[in-house]
Amino acid sequence: MHRQRPGRARLPLRPCVGIMLINKDGLVWVGRRLPKWKDDLSQNMWQMPQGGIDRGEKPNQAAMRELREEIGTDQADIIARTRGWLTYELPKNALGVALKGKYRGQKQKWFAMKFTGSDDAIDIRAARGEPAEFDAWKWIDAKELPGLVVPFKRPVYEQVLSEFRHLVG
Repeated sequence: MHRQRPGRARLPLRPCVGIMLINKDGLVWVGRRLPKWKDDLSQNMWQMPQGGIDRGEKPNQAAMRELREEIGTDQADIIARTRGWLTYELPKNALGVALKGKYRGQKQKWFAMKFTGSDDAIDIRAARGEPAEFDAWKWIDAKELPGLVVPFKRPVYEQVLSEFRHLVG
């Protein structure tokens, strides 16, 4: 039996946070995402940590939790946040599939965080009861970000860069 995908207009945007983790050299952390659905085989599989805001959770709390869950550390201090919410919508082939099929995209509050630990504090396999998000990670120059992410997220990454440019090397 073929399940029909819901229409875009009927799906809400998922409240979410994103994290630009910056090391002492002004480089930004990115992880290579594991594919989540069969059409998710883009070469642009890198992204910064991000995730949903749980019921009753404040965005800054969600950002710290997501950092722990996705990269295995909370050794970071929040140094900035985006002025408003940034949004993106999923491409047609991911609608009704990605984000558990419940959302048409995400509205995100982004946080810049200064990494206070050493690289050995990062453990992408340390996901708390969830499948790992990433299979590799690296520090990069922030200018590389838009070219590494899936095309539908590029405008958000460009906005994040615009707001946090003064914080990176």
